[in-house]
Amino acid sequence: MAESAAVEFRIDRRSGVATYLQIVQQTKQALRLGLLEPGDRLPTAREVVEATAINPNTVLKAYRELEREGLVEGRRGLGTFVTGTLGGAAAADDSPLRAELTGWAGRARAAGLDRDDVSALFTAVLDSTFEGDQDR
Repeated sequence: MAESAAVEFRIDRRSGVATYLQIVQQTKQALRLGLLEPGDRLPTAREVVEATAINPNTVLKAYRELEREGLVEGRRGLGTFVTGTLGGAAAADDSPLRAELTGWAGRARAAGLDRDDVSALFTAVLDSTFEGDQDR
């Protein structure tokens, strides 16, 4: 049996994003970055509830959405396991693109931009770069 993956969900109650969607988004991000791989077990609903103080049904709703998208599979009595992947080698810790982006983020911080400024700038560039693409 696969070990539980080292993913910890962080819930931002002020974000305006539904809690279950935050879990879905964070799981997808972990998949894109290679932090989760097929065979890894997601934290149980009980573990997530204990760590975040959210309703267990919210966790189950997120896991059902991920299962609907073909990324995880629930196995009765065993847990929820990753079955799909997202992203690719460019997101890995040792990729040249990640190193360039890390350098850029450091320069942006040194220039006095805070996290929200960097996020807004990066999102604006992404939007203009991928304008017209259906899969954003």
